[in-house]
Amino acid sequence: MLQALSIRDFVIVDTLELEFSAGYTALTGETGAGKSILIDALSLSLGARNEGDVTRKGCEKAEISTTFDIRNNLPAREWLQAQEIDVDDALILRRVIYADGRSRAFINGASATVGQLRDIGENLIDIYSQNAHHSLLKVATQREILDAYAQATPLAKQVGALYKEWSQLHQQQLAYEKNASQFADELAVLRDSTRELKQLGFAIEEWATLQQEHARLSNGASLLSGMEASLQMMSEGDEVNALDLLSQAQARLAELQAIDIGLQPMLETLDSAVVQLEEASRALNRYLQKSELDPARLAEVESRIQAIHGAARKFRVKPDELPDLLAAQLGRMAELESFADDGALAKQVQAAWQSYQAQAAQLSSIRQQAANKLAKTISEQMQALSLKGGQFAVALTPGEPAAHGLEQVEFLVAGHAGVEPRPLNKVASGGELSRISLALQVTTASLGTVPCMIFDEVDVGIGGGVAEVVGKLLSQLGQHRQVLVITHLAQVAAQAQQHWQVSKAEQQGTTLSRIRTLDAHERVEEVARMLGGLQITETTRDHAREMLQANLA
Repeated sequence: MLQALSIRDFVIVDTLELEFSAGYTALTGETGAGKSILIDALSLSLGARNEGDVTRKGCEKAEISTTFDIRNNLPAREWLQAQEIDVDDALILRRVIYADGRSRAFINGASATVGQLRDIGENLIDIYSQNAHHSLLKVATQREILDAYAQATPLAKQVGALYKEWSQLHQQQLAYEKNASQFADELAVLRDSTRELKQLGFAIEEWATLQQEHARLSNGASLLSGMEASLQMMSEGDEVNALDLLSQAQARLAELQAIDIGLQPMLETLDSAVVQLEEASRALNRYLQKSELDPARLAEVESRIQAIHGAARKFRVKPDELPDLLAAQLGRMAELESFADDGALAKQVQAAWQSYQAQAAQLSSIRQQAANKLAKTISEQMQALSLKGGQFAVALTPGEPAAHGLEQVEFLVAGHAGVEPRPLNKVASGGELSRISLALQVTTASLGTVPCMIFDEVDVGIGGGVAEVVGKLLSQLGQHRQVLVITHLAQVAAQAQQHWQVSKAEQQGTTLSRIRTLDAHERVEEVARMLGGLQITETTRDHAREMLQANLA
């Protein structure tokens, strides 16, 4: 569940620290007070795109940090383990957004990508926006809702992947049938070029070694003469050399040490220098004894380098790219040979199609069972939501096989008794649509595994007794999940277990937003305000108390 939210310098919030409770929490306040800021901040911490200037005016950056208790959230823990991120009972997501639009993301203190925030966020919170009922008119959304209700979303994704696999193989088959002679010519060319590259036998590790050996062999004479000259200067010069001079200095300093013991450290350093110079001379002598001019080997190396350069020029790549070219050509050859193999590609296409059909048929069966249950559940809820006699249905119409399955999914509704259900986008009014949308959201959310749900003014367009029913639905949902509801309706807010109020005020010429938890007395005042507006009477307060007490009963 969501435990805490910390916001710094975000829009019109300077500092905000919130601690969340389990169950059903209502967030209320005047229009424009900043209720949406909470949703925006949470969304950004969960990887949403930053599409505006969200850093508070005059500030360098905005910071949002969310803390979750994931002790019982197995999907979240498994995701963290797969990403090799430290797993603890608490999960902390942090997003920093700078005034110039840049942003940084962190998971449990480790640097992360916004995409990773989004991936882990899918296991933490579901946010239902006030515009959700508009997307409900889309056939794709209706299909997703049914699959979510049927707990068949993973299977639907698998069906989509199988269809894509079959489609790609089928396109390859069509392309080969159309261009068989062209592919045969390409295969012949590839066989010749791969044979040549294999005969070359060039590996990337060889290139650096060849270049180093060529540099040594081609400069062999100057290398030998240079080493001999160095050896003469170091220790073997007849007239003067470094070792003789150092030995003389060593002997003279040893005599002086008898006079001043403070020269001992310098003498020890000089002794070490003499030893190191002697060792260097011996090593150089050994190298010279093994070194010799080798014109034959130089010719071999130059011939090998020329062969590699020749192949690179022929195939228009750099020498060090030849091994990758061979690997790519072998892959393409294997692909073309599988096409050319008598019936091999056709067998692959057939196998892919059968796999798709089997999974799609299973998805269709699950959808059919879920469609009947969902239709019955929503129809029952429509009666409680002042749509007496209304009927909800889910039509599954067989269609051409596609990535989404073997049928089209469409929601049908009849607003009252005696009317044949028709497509939702043709008959539902705004008020009916919002109520049906809310019923669907609550129904599908109750079956999900995400521990926290946030409803952002999803009760727009309803009121009166319907609002009270909506409050009860959300309260029931809060018995099993953590539910946060942003609402303007007193009937919805009164049934919450916790109540927060958002407000804004001017402070030193700057407008700032605040959110605080209401006590029992403050909650009466806030519910009364929602009922009666600016002029709150004692009668309104009595009504508010009655609503709150009914919720406690």
